[in-house]
Amino acid sequence: MADLTDKQTFSDEDALEFHRSPTPGKISMAPTKPMATQRDLSLAYSPGVAIPVLAIAADIDKAYDYTSKGNLVAVISNGTAILGLGNLGHMASKPVMEGKAVLFKRFADVDSFDVEVKTTDPDEFITVVKNIGDTWGGINLEDIKSPECFVIESELQDLLDIPVFHDDQHGTAIISTAGLINACHITGKKLEDIKVVLAGAGAAGLSSIGLMKAVGVRAENTVIVDRDGVVWKGRDNVDQWKAAHATDTPHRTLAEAMVGADVVLGLSAKGAITKEMVASMAPNPIIFAMANPDPEITPEDVLSVRSDAIMATGRSDYVNQVNNVLGFPYIFRGALDVRARRVNHEMKIACAQALAALAREDVPDEVAAAYRGRKLKFGPDYIIPTPFDPRLIWYIPPFVAQAAMDTGVARKPIEDMDAYRTELRSRLDPSAALMQNISGAVRAASNKRVVFAEGEETAVIRAAWGFKQAELGTPILLGREELIRKNAAEAGLIFDDMGIEIVNARVSEHNADYTDWLYARLQRRGYLRRDVQRMINQDRNYFAAAMCARGQADCMVTGVTRNFNMVLKEVRRVLDVKERMIGLSILLARGRTLFVADTSIHELPNAEELAEIAIQAAATVRKLGKTPRVAFLSYSTFGNPPGDRGEKVREAIRILDARGVDFEYEGEMPPELALDTDARAAYPFMRLSGHANVLVMPAIHSAAISTRLVQQLGGATVIGPLLVGLEKSVQIVSLGASVSEIITAATFAAYDEGAVAEG
Repeated sequence: MADLTDKQTFSDEDALEFHRSPTPGKISMAPTKPMATQRDLSLAYSPGVAIPVLAIAADIDKAYDYTSKGNLVAVISNGTAILGLGNLGHMASKPVMEGKAVLFKRFADVDSFDVEVKTTDPDEFITVVKNIGDTWGGINLEDIKSPECFVIESELQDLLDIPVFHDDQHGTAIISTAGLINACHITGKKLEDIKVVLAGAGAAGLSSIGLMKAVGVRAENTVIVDRDGVVWKGRDNVDQWKAAHATDTPHRTLAEAMVGADVVLGLSAKGAITKEMVASMAPNPIIFAMANPDPEITPEDVLSVRSDAIMATGRSDYVNQVNNVLGFPYIFRGALDVRARRVNHEMKIACAQALAALAREDVPDEVAAAYRGRKLKFGPDYIIPTPFDPRLIWYIPPFVAQAAMDTGVARKPIEDMDAYRTELRSRLDPSAALMQNISGAVRAASNKRVVFAEGEETAVIRAAWGFKQAELGTPILLGREELIRKNAAEAGLIFDDMGIEIVNARVSEHNADYTDWLYARLQRRGYLRRDVQRMINQDRNYFAAAMCARGQADCMVTGVTRNFNMVLKEVRRVLDVKERMIGLSILLARGRTLFVADTSIHELPNAEELAEIAIQAAATVRKLGKTPRVAFLSYSTFGNPPGDRGEKVREAIRILDARGVDFEYEGEMPPELALDTDARAAYPFMRLSGHANVLVMPAIHSAAISTRLVQQLGGATVIGPLLVGLEKSVQIVSLGASVSEIITAATFAAYDEGAVAEG
């Protein structure tokens, strides 16, 4: 399986901490039904559960109607071929299998959990999975070594009445076949005429050559090569799976086979393909070097001998990444949605052809933003869609589902494909999509300089390192260089040649300038020059804010060691408010992205302030790429019951009416009216065209308590509160913030400082 990110942007300790905290592992279970009353419990378990039990006993397919089976996939392994690490045992595979389950949920909203089977015996493995297989709507086999994987998949497909799919084989095959279709389209080559060489006759390689034959490559035009050389008809020590692809050929080595070849597929090891081999290929060669983490030959080496080659690898830091996440989530999505009995050859071909077709479509701007602003356009450097293309979820599964229906393996055909595509669009994970767009826009910006004020703290050092590794900008750590480097070394981080700057306020060349400038600003507010000198020398929040004000930095992050109000007071002495300052929290839950204001600044806002909060929040949400629909929340519903706070909200609505603002707004109302359009039947006058995504709270306590309560109860992610409205972007994290929280704050700081043009 191709890794999502082969280029390491984290330390070993970062990886361990990610998997350990705040809860060990990467997946958990959440109920889909309420469990609040005795009636709920009676329906969920005894005695109500007996009714669906009897229904399923009478018709086993009713399990799709009354249980989670229809959207549930098992990721099953015995750990005999973990990533590129080999046979490390079934429990060592668990982090990878959990990761696969996360990808299923993130990219296709498929529920999944992992099963690690403690056996290396294929027959025993088959028996175990056969006896528990009916639990799921599909099974994804993973990291099982060749050739046992062929036997296991084939027998389970025959024994079970659900899709059984070995992704190590077919995922790579589907994506590489899509790439081959488009590479031939670009070079003008015909599939039936090209000569294809496979270097690496393992599970992925054999499946790839098999699928390519299915889409038009002629068997007599293929040559496969394993570690012992060319697999030719009549060669000894060849298993049945390799023998099926053996050809009559005089070639005995990879170098011989590649002479005049149009295509080479690398699924072997680093260095297996040489420059000389590439130079010997036909004009406009197609080279897929897919070994991970290091390809058989690098694009740089190919370019040094061939300027006419189309190149793909398994790596995310090169163009044309062959990444399995482009395939398996959407294959299972389509298969599950028609309750397919298996994933057959036609469904795999449909997926490959759909991916090829999508790459030829115009690429939306949000995809370009995720790739540093590079405008992706069909051609030699873009023959395969990118993993974060939001169209994948609704573009690919319908083709897979249609193929299942056409070949008779679908139990529940889809009657309206247009409605199905609309439903698929709603399954996108807003949290991942939001952060993808924000990070992509920051990368596309001109290298924003972000000051990390508490630069001696280990968590801050690690965050700055991660920020730089992710190429989000240039971090500046404030503090004593010797201590920063010491703490970095203890965390396993080396800053040499990293591009991370370290600034000591006491010895900075800008110390005098900052002091003079800040004294001129504060001298009529009761501050003496020596007071200002002490601020600049001894308090890093003052120094960091001065760096932003004076142009030596673009934005800053702070708050790890001091409380929010103290930090804000210090920063406000240096920076002005350019607009209404608010705290905006982002709440990501149950498929929705909600923005909550004001969560940190205005304790008891009056009507005018509520209106200003709404205007500022709407502008910020629009800058984040969303269309704002503002709801003013209250305990009352349009005046019932009456009260002072409700009247302030109503006055805020009148103020916005008078101003003629350019966004939807309504209030006052409780949360259910804001978030559930079906609950509005009794209020036909409501002006919101859909559910609200900006919630303006009547006071800071209601805003802060509600967001923290939702976060604490689980099932939601809360980002922020983000500080909006200062003349320079400043983000204040909570005391003791985690490394990931600091990186997120820094990313938003860089974004707010103009990382992307509005619109």
